[in-house]
Amino acid sequence: MLFNKQNISSYRVGLKAELIARWYLRIHGFRILQTRYVTGKNTNRAEIDIIAKKKDLIIFVEVKSRSDILKAWDAITDSQIKRLRLAAENYLSVKRWHGCARYDVIFVHGYKVTWMQGVI
Repeated sequence: MLFNKQNISSYRVGLKAELIARWYLRIHGFRILQTRYVTGKNTNRAEIDIIAKKKDLIIFVEVKSRSDILKAWDAITDSQIKRLRLAAENYLSVKRWHGCARYDVIFVHGYKVTWMQGVI
């Protein structure tokens, strides 16, 4: 993949948004288990931005950074949702997790965070 200024800028914005999201989750009592979890087997290569745990709950978090929430929602496609769900199921299977699990989305716009729980 060739990188141009736009790609690098978007990549850095994404990294910053993930950093803010991890910080936000820690403030709310979550322990970060893994970031940028990538799987390819049976998931058509998916990446989960953040996997976090609090007591008997594991959350899988998709982080989006856009100028507004509607644009962020539009960036989450049906095919992406399918890949993310399969990746989460794969993770739970590999870890033999028997607690609760859900898929959340954290939108970061500037330094404002919107956390949507159980939406994917």
